[in-house]
Amino acid sequence: MDGGGAPLAGDRLARFRAALAAEGEVELADDIATRIVNATDNSIYEITPAAVAFPRDGADLNRLMRAARASGMPLLARGGGTGTNGQSLGTGVTVDCSRHLTRILDIDPAARTAVVEPGVVLDDLNRAAAPHGLMVGPSVSTASRATLGGMVATDASGKGSRIHGRTSDHMRALDVVLSDGSDWTAVPLGPAELDAVCDRDDLPGALHRTLRDLHARHADEIARVFPDMNRGLTGYNLRDLGPADGGLNLVKLLAGSEGTLALTRRITLRLVPRPAHRALLVAAYGDALAALADAGRLLAAEPFAIEFLDDRILALAAEDPAFAALRRALPEAEGTVRGLNFVEVQADSAAGLARAVDRLERLAGAPPALVAARLVTEPAQIERLWALRARCVGLLGRMDPERQGTAFVEDCAVPPARLPGFVAGFREILDAHGLGYGMFGHADVGCLHVRPALDLRRPEDRARLRPVSDAVAALVRREGGVFWGEHGRGLRGEYGPEVFGPELWGALCEVKRAFDPAGLLNPGKIAGRDPAEPVIALDTPPLRGELDAPLSADWRDARRCNGNGQCFGRAPDDVMCPSYRATGDRLLSPKGRAALLRAWAREPTPDLARALDESLDACLSCRACASQCPVKVDIPEMKSRYRAARHAGRLRPAHHYLLAAMEPVSPLLRALPRLSAAALRLAAPLTRAAGLVDLPEPAPVRRPAATGVGREVVLLADTFLATYDGAVLAAVETVLARLGYRVRRIAPRANGKALHLLGMRRAFERTARRRIEEARRLAATGAPLLVVEPAVAALWRAEYAQLGVVPEVLSLERFLAAEIAAGRIARRPAASDDAPLLLPHCSESAADPESAVRWVEVMSHLGIAARAGKAGCCGMAGSFGHERANADLSARVYETSWAGIVAAEGAADLLATGFSCRCQVARMSGTRPRHPAELLARRL
Repeated sequence: MDGGGAPLAGDRLARFRAALAAEGEVELADDIATRIVNATDNSIYEITPAAVAFPRDGADLNRLMRAARASGMPLLARGGGTGTNGQSLGTGVTVDCSRHLTRILDIDPAARTAVVEPGVVLDDLNRAAAPHGLMVGPSVSTASRATLGGMVATDASGKGSRIHGRTSDHMRALDVVLSDGSDWTAVPLGPAELDAVCDRDDLPGALHRTLRDLHARHADEIARVFPDMNRGLTGYNLRDLGPADGGLNLVKLLAGSEGTLALTRRITLRLVPRPAHRALLVAAYGDALAALADAGRLLAAEPFAIEFLDDRILALAAEDPAFAALRRALPEAEGTVRGLNFVEVQADSAAGLARAVDRLERLAGAPPALVAARLVTEPAQIERLWALRARCVGLLGRMDPERQGTAFVEDCAVPPARLPGFVAGFREILDAHGLGYGMFGHADVGCLHVRPALDLRRPEDRARLRPVSDAVAALVRREGGVFWGEHGRGLRGEYGPEVFGPELWGALCEVKRAFDPAGLLNPGKIAGRDPAEPVIALDTPPLRGELDAPLSADWRDARRCNGNGQCFGRAPDDVMCPSYRATGDRLLSPKGRAALLRAWAREPTPDLARALDESLDACLSCRACASQCPVKVDIPEMKSRYRAARHAGRLRPAHHYLLAAMEPVSPLLRALPRLSAAALRLAAPLTRAAGLVDLPEPAPVRRPAATGVGREVVLLADTFLATYDGAVLAAVETVLARLGYRVRRIAPRANGKALHLLGMRRAFERTARRRIEEARRLAATGAPLLVVEPAVAALWRAEYAQLGVVPEVLSLERFLAAEIAAGRIARRPAASDDAPLLLPHCSESAADPESAVRWVEVMSHLGIAARAGKAGCCGMAGSFGHERANADLSARVYETSWAGIVAAEGAADLLATGFSCRCQVARMSGTRPRHPAELLARRL
């Protein structure tokens, strides 16, 4: 049974390679780094594949299938890698469809259909369909990285499934590669069409004859066993295989089969109109069970969706950077809130929405345990609230410093009317084991997601997996529900015989045998080829927690990664993760880096060290992962620790020493800027040979130590702005002076950021403690402490804060916003109609999503219009873009986001808060954007 973790013999991989070479060239990697990054998903398991294939087209899938058949090598289809039950894990060859099979082949607005390859991400298809007023019906919380192939594999549903159903309800056709390497297009067949296919003398003909006979023989048992629920049984869906007209719908059988029957080559989907008008009621309750019970009453309003969040989720969400913007959208409750219901209504017209809202508000008048309610109609706020709901699965990963919300019993579904009783029983099971938990999910269809808090490094917590699973499975059966209601079965297949009963279990095995007679497609999952052939038991494959048990606290962030995959988002304005977004290489993602760090910390082999060097050298250290990742995996911190360990007692690359010296030599550069610039130009060949390119030339601006009159503020001038972009510091001082402040500028000091990034941690700590102590003395005067550069503000919030309590150091726009709120800065009349686009530094927007909006509000108060923009990383990231080895990647990162904005807006008309961003735009476009303070200084 090759799916459960036992390694495959090397000779089988050699045979597979030989067979594949005979078929033609297919991208295949068996290096340790690629295998490790593909050994995990969003489940509790870690199973290292023998190799990973990256098919470029459908023909490659045919080649892989034929090579597997010739060599006896199992194939494991993989999409977004977000599975919660180990669906795509095994010791065979992983077939990763997410790298190349990402083409949207056709969108037909008139027919409302789309044809896609299996690696297309749901959000990408929705963006492409949006100009036509269309979208995919099923909406999963992992839409930013979930692939359509993966959604087919689990027959995914998600929010709004009461209206839109499951993925298979929208599939017009499914092109697959069968086990003999041939192609077949599965479509619903009427009786005459079925007869014609059954007359064929090939594998498709044999399959359809088997399925027609099987469905007829077991029709009564199928009707008895399969529940009449929105979230029915998958793997294999025998109920919907045979329509009432006597035909056969192979699409319904293949959907939810998790790669155990065929490889998906192409998907034809029906699209649905985007909602024209929407409103969202947020109802807060003093009792979670009452909230669940009330969902049944609210269904009378015919909502699009009712989603539930418990108080544990709300507490975790309050720690999220995006939560500040949501507070005003949530109801203000006087009592304790134990649960929320998000209830969305939709309509084709404003009048229709008004009627739907009226029905909903009447129902929400005075239900039991309701403590507050708020109706939200502004589209951006609705999207923000749903984005919070989408982050729930990740938020549960940080319930406890050591214990994580753990996926293994998380997608049970019961008839909605029985949901409160089911949840009460579920709580009793978890309470009996002393486990914390959070709950959220689809209250309208009776499917809640529950992740008990476990530390699977501990034997006692690993021992809880079996009894909790067994007890929850029994509870679900008593309540008339299904144990896997949304996320597929994966490594929970052992419950199949109990759920389906002997007759239908035998039928499932017959299906598996017909499609996969050699047992090579995701073996050990869903069903064997015979009832005597066991499937993998849930507690037999290797557990990631057990493998992580020896890791020290130094690698806590690497352990914390639960595989949720949010770092795989590819939207143009995503700030996480720039190196992955530019390359599509998961070795260059936070999840990939965390996996490599764990493996290296377990066993620091030379191969792993080389792979980690390459992966971490390509990390821009933007720290987006530290705030945007739901479980706060801080890769730059891990990178610093790794480099400290890696280079302990060894010589470093030459450019490390040059970067470390840039701050100490900056006083000389400022003192002799022209001579320094000439020297840098002459030394360019030498610095290039040492690994650095396009170094900025000194551009200081001499200013008095104090400027203006009035309330004193202390400006902590950072080394890089003072040395290379002094005009910005001068503009900041001018603005503050004109607003009535006396600016006391502290001479630039080294802040040590480069030392931290390079892993020179002792030198960094000495530098940081000097800066902290100086700031404490300055703060004792009572004057506010200000910094201008977002990267420096982030340094104070993060790296400095790790060394202990630090004084409050404010970014410029935070200080101005606070002064405006306190009434100390008068509003000024509008000075002009032009409104330049303002783009924040990526570290700034990741840790503080409202920073750009705050800048715009400050400027508006001062009579200057601006627009808050969103962009990903510019590709410079401090010294990253100046390292010769990173030049190509730096340019590719710029192209993913900033290039299009600069082309549309014009660099001269842009405002950019980050020094790195202004340098990169100047390097790539030839024109330097302005800092917002420069515009303010000119206009005030």
